[in-house]
Amino acid sequence: MNYLILIRHGQSTWNLEKRFTGWVDVDLTKNGKSEAKKAGQLIKNEKINIDLYYTSFQLRAKNTLKIIQNELKDNKDVKNAWELNERHYGALTGLSKDKMKIKLGEDKIYQFRRSWDLKPDPLDKKNPYHPLNIETYKEISKDKIPDTESLKDTYERVIKFYKDEIENKNNKNILISAHGNSLRALCKYLFNLDNNEISKLEIPTGNPLLIKLENNKISNCKYLDNERAKDLLVF
Repeated sequence: MNYLILIRHGQSTWNLEKRFTGWVDVDLTKNGKSEAKKAGQLIKNEKINIDLYYTSFQLRAKNTLKIIQNELKDNKDVKNAWELNERHYGALTGLSKDKMKIKLGEDKIYQFRRSWDLKPDPLDKKNPYHPLNIETYKEISKDKIPDTESLKDTYERVIKFYKDEIENKNNKNILISAHGNSLRALCKYLFNLDNNEISKLEIPTGNPLLIKLENNKISNCKYLDNERAKDLLVF
């Protein structure tokens, strides 16, 4: 038996401003830091020793994990993986969700946010928000850096990493601090959700999802903050 804890980063500045963030590096709000602190306290209450920590290349996920580790008084090394990054929103990156709803219609924006294989137009490589122009990604091979992604694209990179690096670490308690769409992708795999079900799954910020595993099969799961729990569609 072992545990897998998934946590979406606390509220970010662009979450608050309702902007499409994707691969752009933005930090946590004051509320986001409070969410991360509470997450750390909730995890601590479970008295689970975390063996391995993973997060993305992105500041909001990394800082969420730092706050959690501080609450746990645990300074173990963290594995950073760009494969756990948020979905790349292409030409929508940096734009206001509310303004784009007016321009394109609510149905179209919902499709971009929740559909399985629809992707926005690619982001111009000269755009300052393109990962090619962000220092964080200088060490990643250019052929691996996307211009835009669907959830399907995100799923493929997240699940390959999970299978290669995490899934077979039997009897290890693992915590992953990542993003709404990278965690939706992972939940699709873990809970065997179909393409329609995954469109309904919402991952709350800063609320740890505790998954109990028996031989890599889920035996139980729950959000640790009951007041902010979302429907898991399963269990």
